[in-house]
Amino acid sequence: MIYKITVISLCMVIMSLGIMMLCMITYKKSMMDREKMSPYECGFDPKSSSRSPFSIQFFLIAVLFLIFDIEIVIILPMIATSKILFLTNWFLTTITFFMVLLLGLYYEWKNGVLEWAK
Repeated sequence: MIYKITVISLCMVIMSLGIMMLCMITYKKSMMDREKMSPYECGFDPKSSSRSPFSIQFFLIAVLFLIFDIEIVIILPMIATSKILFLTNWFLTTITFFMVLLLGLYYEWKNGVLEWAK
């Protein structure tokens, strides 16, 4: 009984190693691509200077995206707690939150943060 289990296990290990070796040989060409072998796949040439200028507009858009993403995380529990809390307290909290959100958006719009090309 133990002999059969050992033979079957050994056969499974050998088959698995054979399949892995076959896959490695078959897909070796795609692994040797210059872009895939570079440490960064972000579109920047890793051999160029690391002090290249970076557009501040990309940074501002990323920060705005994070802010609105966090605000969505705050809004979702407001919807779930609408039946638990008193309606007036929930309504005032939601209106206050949306007013702060809209005032921040208006402030960013007036300062020209949302304008991509001037």
